[in-house]
Amino acid sequence: MMQTPKPRVSIAILGGIVLMCALAPLISGGEPMRMELAALRLPPGIHHIFGTDPLGRDIFNMIIHGGRASLLIGLFASLIAGMIAAVYGTVAGLAPRWLDDLLMRITELIMSVPSILYIISLSAIFGRPTLMSLSIIIGVTSWTSISKIVRAEVRQIRQSEYILSARLSGGGFIYILRRHLFPNFIPAIMFMLIYNISQAIATEATLSFLGLGLPPNTASWGSLMALAQDALLTNDWWIILIPTTFLVVTLVCITNIGEYLRTRQV
Repeated sequence: MMQTPKPRVSIAILGGIVLMCALAPLISGGEPMRMELAALRLPPGIHHIFGTDPLGRDIFNMIIHGGRASLLIGLFASLIAGMIAAVYGTVAGLAPRWLDDLLMRITELIMSVPSILYIISLSAIFGRPTLMSLSIIIGVTSWTSISKIVRAEVRQIRQSEYILSARLSGGGFIYILRRHLFPNFIPAIMFMLIYNISQAIATEATLSFLGLGLPPNTASWGSLMALAQDALLTNDWWIILIPTTFLVVTLVCITNIGEYLRTRQV
């Protein structure tokens, strides 16, 4: 089987976007939400390379500062989902048949309900959204698919001699998970964790578009998507096109990297 070539272009583009967002305070030279009454709805130009929004805020500053929030939400949510999936999938993989079946039925029941309903319900419980609360909400609603892969990997290796030896020697669940199981199934779920980052970023954008994301005074790619509703009426194309392009390019690059990691596991 022909191996998928390494997505060097995607890695380079994503690395450039991440670096630009990380260095946002040095690059922008100003607050992302600072308003200029003399620069309302300006198209891209010399002084504002990506233009300004109806409040006079610089789109470029908002993109690179907002990217930090969106990327962190994606990363934290994926890590939270991965930790939940690792524990849940390991328990199911090591459990007796009846408990394994019960845990898998619970997982399928959770997956049968659209995740956006869980997210909206949890958002109402958490109240005013923050970067960490959104990460937790998205993370605890996106672990099910990963847990099924973890469970399958654990069931394959649970009868291995080193696993049995560790259990007979009195090794606890956490010890066996950390020392023996985790190093074996982490390569198998790595591509899922990468996919989860892109899904979390897209979910944050969707929530902000619906008015359920980060507060309006916090820059994120999702809050920029929310501006598109008014921009459609005023024909301010740069407010729609440029932030959307950054979001789509980032998601495509992450997806390409995840697909490459997936094919390496086949």
